[in-house]
Amino acid sequence: MISKELKPLLIQHIRENSIAKGIYIDCLNCVEDHIHLLVSLGIEQTISKTAMLIKGESSFWVNKQNIVSEKFEWQDDYIAISVSESIAQKVRDYIARQEEHHHVKTFEQEYKELMDKYQFSAGGFG
Repeated sequence: MISKELKPLLIQHIRENSIAKGIYIDCLNCVEDHIHLLVSLGIEQTISKTAMLIKGESSFWVNKQNIVSEKFEWQDDYIAISVSESIAQKVRDYIARQEEHHHVKTFEQEYKELMDKYQFSAGGFG
């Protein structure tokens, strides 16, 4: 779980680590149980490699710093959706308002809606 104390440290670390690894994060925000990022991939970057670098390194960092009492780890799964520049600002606004958004709709509800909307199944596209 991402506590209110952990959140700013985690966000700052992910930003700094991403810069060091050449990953361009346009915006990011998290709530207690997940994170949203708007990322622009470079020509040599893949979604899976970028997700692995961000998730793996940040969980290693949190555990190494002993910031939380229990072992911190991200779930194995992630959803990646390509967006055009024409709706990028809408995505930025959505990411910025995560806390507000999840007072209205739970992560589970949002996840199911994304799975249905984009016809994802457990193994990829349905």
